[in-house]
Amino acid sequence: MEEIRLQKFLADCGIASRRKCEEYILQGKVKVNGKIANQLGIKVKASDKIEYENKLIKPTEEKVYILLNKPIDYVTTVKDQFKRKTVLDLVKTNKRLVPVGRLDMYTSGAIILTNDGDFVYKVTHPKHEITKTYNVTVVGKITNDEVEKLKRGVDIGDFVTSKADVKILKIDEIKNISRLAITIHEGKNRQIRRMCEAINKKVLSLHRSKIGNLSVKNLSLGTWRYLKKEEIEKLLK
Repeated sequence: MEEIRLQKFLADCGIASRRKCEEYILQGKVKVNGKIANQLGIKVKASDKIEYENKLIKPTEEKVYILLNKPIDYVTTVKDQFKRKTVLDLVKTNKRLVPVGRLDMYTSGAIILTNDGDFVYKVTHPKHEITKTYNVTVVGKITNDEVEKLKRGVDIGDFVTSKADVKILKIDEIKNISRLAITIHEGKNRQIRRMCEAINKKVLSLHRSKIGNLSVKNLSLGTWRYLKKEEIEKLLK
């Protein structure tokens, strides 16, 4: 192994995303050759002894990629300080996996789990513009004007969203609800909910149906499957 940055080594070993590994380093949770490594920029090589929370870390050889259809009431973290159920509770494996990106606790749908740090970086980096499609149920009858606003981009407080693909799936005047499919390539915190708030529409339910070309249409809530090599390659194109 050639010299690589410590946070990349940790991410490649499935500890967490590269950004989260940087936090762990700064928090003093990582040792290199017996000494706490709490500065960014440190490089390591194959002969180095690397520990995370006093446990020896070895490179992961077999890469695993899992597509999960997350139910609500599960958080997308490896460990939760409030002891809530996490997505890893749903996946039975002895691999050290991390979620790729996030879905909030009250959003269901597609989430990828992997032990491939480079894959996490590529999928979550904004420059790759990987699309995510959400099925959204809002209160009230949505108008064409409101749909056009979402398509053009709306101000969600600290950010103006890019153009989005928005389709009306159903308007139920008796129940006073509308169902939409919204496709975006950004990943701001609670973005879809904030977009709907920007047009004065309250979200009743939110489900991520697709990540790029990957759909959870044939996966029941709480179930998962391994991704195929060609699916991974197509996602990263």
